[in-house]
Amino acid sequence: MGKVKIKKKDTRIDMTAMSDVTVLLLTFFMLTSTFLQKEPITVITPPSVSEEKVPDQNLLSVLISPTGKVYLEVLGSKDSTFKSETVRADLLRNMAAKYNEKHPNAKVSLTNKEVAEFAKLNAFGVPFRYMKDWLSIEDITLRDKVLQGEEPLTTKDGQKVKLAGIPISMNEDANNPNEFQMWVQCAYNSMNDELKQSMVKGKGIAIKADQTTPYSVVNVVMDNLQTIKMNKFSLMTALKAEEE
Repeated sequence: MGKVKIKKKDTRIDMTAMSDVTVLLLTFFMLTSTFLQKEPITVITPPSVSEEKVPDQNLLSVLISPTGKVYLEVLGSKDSTFKSETVRADLLRNMAAKYNEKHPNAKVSLTNKEVAEFAKLNAFGVPFRYMKDWLSIEDITLRDKVLQGEEPLTTKDGQKVKLAGIPISMNEDANNPNEFQMWVQCAYNSMNDELKQSMVKGKGIAIKADQTTPYSVVNVVMDNLQTIKMNKFSLMTALKAEEE
């Protein structure tokens, strides 16, 4: 009697459906993720045991380099009405109006293109009188080097200027704010009610200083905030391990 031949079954698995799902998930995460932009300076925060997380939206961050340079980062809401780019554009327009009012003989006129370029930036730290010259740098790599102080800024009249962050000094006169205080005030006025309340409660302002930055420099920043009635703010730290 002959052997019964058993028909071999195809072990191939159709992965078409799985591939479609993978591509859809990848596309979803790419469209919904918020990518962190490179900061102008490397800041290694001091360790602490606090586990409270810094918000990823509606936040004004003050970056302080080891050498004492001050930069600002502005994050808006995930709501399309007050997204980061919209908030930054309003911030720059408000700052220009405030600066020009204070310096009528040295006004800074910004084009819509320059405002749009500023809106794309995550962090900035330029004396406002050089803002137009800095934004006009088309080479992004060179612009970053100028911001970091690695290269001098060449103004339209040919002058070479070494930038040193946002101008800040001890100032207890709220009616005559320095540039740093003006930026903070304009940021407050550019935000929605949610961020304004967040700034007043202390969750909307965060100070991120390097662990080697002298306390005297950090103290100047805190004193400046308190002068303009921003009495509550957070200090960014790195989570310290238990054995530390």
